[in-house]
Amino acid sequence: MWKHAVLYGTLLAAAAWLLQWLDYQRLARTQWAEFQLALVAAAFLALGVFVGARLFAGLRRPQAFDGNPQAQASLGISERELEVLKEIAAGHSNKEIAARLHIAPSTVKTHVASLYAKLGARRRTDATRRARELGLLA
Repeated sequence: MWKHAVLYGTLLAAAAWLLQWLDYQRLARTQWAEFQLALVAAAFLALGVFVGARLFAGLRRPQAFDGNPQAQASLGISERELEVLKEIAAGHSNKEIAARLHIAPSTVKTHVASLYAKLGARRRTDATRRARELGLLA
C-alpha cells in the first residue's frame, strides 16, 4: 500500500515539475525583455551590496559614551545626582523623577538644587545645556 503512495507521490511531483518547467519556458520566450531587465537589476543590486560592504567595512563605530568622569569628579557630582540630571534632561518632572528613582520628591528637589549650584545654572534647561557642554550627557 505505501509503495503505491510513494509511486503516485513521485509521479505527481514529476508532473508538477514538468508543468512548471514548461510554464517557465513559455514565460521565458514571451517575456524575454522583462527577464533580462530583472537579471540586470539583480546584478546591479549584488554589485551595490558588495561595493557598499567594502566601502563601509572599514568605518569604526563611535565609542561608547562614558559621561566624562573627570568633569563629574571635578564638579563633585554624585552618581545619584547624575541619574537625576539624566532624568531632568529627559524632561521629567520632580514627581516623575522621584517615582522612577524610588526616592522622595523632597530628595529630588535637594539633588536639583545641588546640581544647579554645581553647574552654575538657574533653570533645568540651563543645567541640561551646561551638562551637555561638559560631556556629562549625550
